[in-house]
Amino acid sequence: MTETPRVLFVCVHNAGRSQMAAALLEHHAGGRVDVLSAGSAPADAINPAVREVMAEIGIDLAAQKPKLLTTDAVEASDVVITMGCGDACPVFPGKRYLDWELPDPAGRTPSEIRPIRDEIDSRVRALLTELAPASA
Repeated sequence: MTETPRVLFVCVHNAGRSQMAAALLEHHAGGRVDVLSAGSAPADAINPAVREVMAEIGIDLAAQKPKLLTTDAVEASDVVITMGCGDACPVFPGKRYLDWELPDPAGRTPSEIRPIRDEIDSRVRALLTELAPASA
């Protein structure tokens, strides 16, 4: 692993789960982790209900855009976390892969997305503790 670990979050549309995970990890990491997100078939925009539930906790996704998953992004990452992207994510030796099974927020209301956001937040915090513990 590199000195500053790099984490890539991947889902199909890069409009919900992976965007929430990336934003939450960036928020909690304070620069201790490099964060990327991408999708195997990116949407045109971030899910508006996802933007809404993230804004509720002070994280603004308005400037974010779904991005296409590239082989370069995977190669440059230490940890690749998939969230329902199936076999679309390339696999490279020496990378750590995790699959977080989470419901897709597409078509859900903000009240249905909040528990997904909160579960992602819990997993991101645990990952951060493992990858880049806070200085004592």
